[in-house]
Amino acid sequence: MSAILLGVLPIFALIFLGWGLKTFRFIPAETWPPIERIAYFVFYPGFLLPATWGADFTNGSAGALSLATIGAMGVMAIAVLAARPLLKIDGPAFTSVFQGCLRWNSFVFLPLVLALFGEEGAGLAAIVLGALIPVINVVCVLVLAKWGEGQGGGLKQSLLGLARNPVLWACGVGLLLNILHVPQPKVVASVLDLLSDAALAVGLLTAGGGLSFTYAVSRPWLIGAVSLLKLIVLPILMWWFCRLLGGDSLAQGIALACGSAPGAAASYVLARQMGGDARLMAGIVAFTTAASLITIPTLMALFHFG
Repeated sequence: MSAILLGVLPIFALIFLGWGLKTFRFIPAETWPPIERIAYFVFYPGFLLPATWGADFTNGSAGALSLATIGAMGVMAIAVLAARPLLKIDGPAFTSVFQGCLRWNSFVFLPLVLALFGEEGAGLAAIVLGALIPVINVVCVLVLAKWGEGQGGGLKQSLLGLARNPVLWACGVGLLLNILHVPQPKVVASVLDLLSDAALAVGLLTAGGGLSFTYAVSRPWLIGAVSLLKLIVLPILMWWFCRLLGGDSLAQGIALACGSAPGAAASYVLARQMGGDARLMAGIVAFTTAASLITIPTLMALFHFG
C-alpha cells in the first residue's frame, strides 16, 4: 500500500496545486484555457505518439485489454440508459449522469499507469486510449444530442471535432509508424521526451485548474451514486472483463487503473456545448477527483497491483 501511495500522491499533489493556483488566482481564470489547449494539442500528443510507436502489439493482452475496457464501458452505458426512466431528473441532468459514469480523466490515467507500471504500461495505456476515446466520445455525443437542451453545437459539429481530435491523430500516427517498423531518430525521440515530461506535469495542473466544488455539495446523493459507479463498479468491471478475456497481470492492472480514473474535465466542456447540465457535470468531476485519491490506492492494494 505504501508503494502505491508513493506513486499516487505526487499525481494528486499536482492536481490540487493546479486547483490552488486557480482558486487563489495566482494564475487567473482566463489564463487556464490556453494552458489547457497547449497541453491537449501539443504536449499530450507528444506523449502518446512515442508510447504507441514503441508499444508491443504482439502481446496478446493488448487485444484483451482493449476489448475489456470497451466491453465494460458498453455494459455501464446500457445499465445507465436502462435506469433512465427510474431517475427523477431532467434530460440535461441525465446527460451529465451518463458522462459521469463513463468518461475518465486521461491526464490522471496516464501518469498513474506510468508511476505504477512503468514504460511498458505506458505503451498499453496508449492502446487503451486509442480504442476507447472514439467509442466513448461518439456515445456521449449521441446521448447529448438526444437529451441535451437545444442540442448545443449539434451532432455534426461534435463528430467533426472528434475527427480533429489530437489524441486520436497521435495514436493513429504512432500506430502507423509502429506497424511500418520505422525507427525513432534520436533528435525526434529527444523532442518527444521533452513533450512527454511537459504533458504529465501541465496536464495534471490543468486537471486541478478545472475543478469546481461549488455545486458538488448541492446534490450529494446523485453525485455520490454516480461516483460509486464510476470509481468502484466500473474499474472492477474492467478488471474482470480483462481477466476473463485472458489479459495478463499488467493488462489487468491497467484496466483497473483506467476504470479508477476520475471524471474528465472535457465532460464539462461537452456539456456546455451540447446543452447538458454543466454545473452538475462540474460537481461530478470535482467530487470524483477528490474521492479517487482514496479509491485508487485502495483498489490497487486490494487487487495487488503496484
